[in-house]
Amino acid sequence: MPNPENNALVLQGGGALGAYQAGVFSALDEAGYDFDWIAGISIGAINSALICGNPKADRTSALQTFWKRITANLAMPTPFWPPAARRAYSELAAAEVTMMGAPGFFTARLPSALWPFASAPALSIYDTAPLKATLVEMVDFDRINSGDMRLCVGATDVETGNFIYFDSRNTRIDARHIMASGALPPGFPPVEIDGRFYWDGGLVSNTPLQFVMEEAEGDQPLCIFQIDLFDARSPVPANLIDVQQREKDIRYSSRTRLTTDRYRQLHALSAAAARLADKLPPALQNDPDLTLLRKAGPACPVTLVHLIHHKQGFEGSGKDYEFSRQSMSDHWAAGRKDVARTLTHETWTSRTVGTDGLQVFDIGTDE
Repeated sequence: MPNPENNALVLQGGGALGAYQAGVFSALDEAGYDFDWIAGISIGAINSALICGNPKADRTSALQTFWKRITANLAMPTPFWPPAARRAYSELAAAEVTMMGAPGFFTARLPSALWPFASAPALSIYDTAPLKATLVEMVDFDRINSGDMRLCVGATDVETGNFIYFDSRNTRIDARHIMASGALPPGFPPVEIDGRFYWDGGLVSNTPLQFVMEEAEGDQPLCIFQIDLFDARSPVPANLIDVQQREKDIRYSSRTRLTTDRYRQLHALSAAAARLADKLPPALQNDPDLTLLRKAGPACPVTLVHLIHHKQGFEGSGKDYEFSRQSMSDHWAAGRKDVARTLTHETWTSRTVGTDGLQVFDIGTDE
């Protein structure tokens, strides 16, 4: 029986929180979901490459290997620590990463990186050569470029400030494109590709959702699983650490609401144009302006599923660079739990595939 809809995975940036995305993917993979298209930014681009660049049977194990490797330096704390001690451990773990880096990912240039009078001043605090070696080892870029699964990663042109997507449909993807998508300054250096220099795509938009919606083709229904790492909603902060965390959540949370509202409006516009065409005489039904209005929204019905990492009690302002093994395991487990809740929720199990327009589901938590 053919799949009634195409599936796309949209992965936001968020550093160490990306383990949540890996947990989500592992659960969706176990549930039998196959993806035709994956788009990612920053850590989302790295997770995307690990998924697309491995055979289906090896994708979850590739994610496990990567996340265990980059969290190898920070041991798991005792499970009997009280919440305050667990949060203190998380803060100390983040501080250690800022000084030492993460294995297989980045190493510190300190203190030389902070000396502005060197003959060739550093453009970043950390060196990401280890990440390149990890990607070359763990990702089969020939598989990515074979066309079996579409991969798109977003980056920012350093000189123009313009957003750009590297799309495996028209660009031969290699480790540079993945690293460019995750080159967040001043931590990571810009990446040169064909004479242009690129930084992290999250500087412009931390989610590829708009790109995927704009690029949707054909009339077969499209189901988009959007995996966000920063929650746009949260209570008023209670202390300075919470203030720093909340500021980061707002800054990097996806522009999902803006995008979904926009596409609801575009669909309403195209539907109104279609109804208007039926009322016009045949000579005007193919008018170019009317045709343009009828194509304003996505050509296919779209289902958008939100899976959002919600703040956990141990997290602090450095949660996106806190690469401890314990936090990685906690984030991974949270992703799996949210998928289980979504896929068994009566709202999801009773949905009708192919309903015209845009359906939005946000049922990953008890909220």
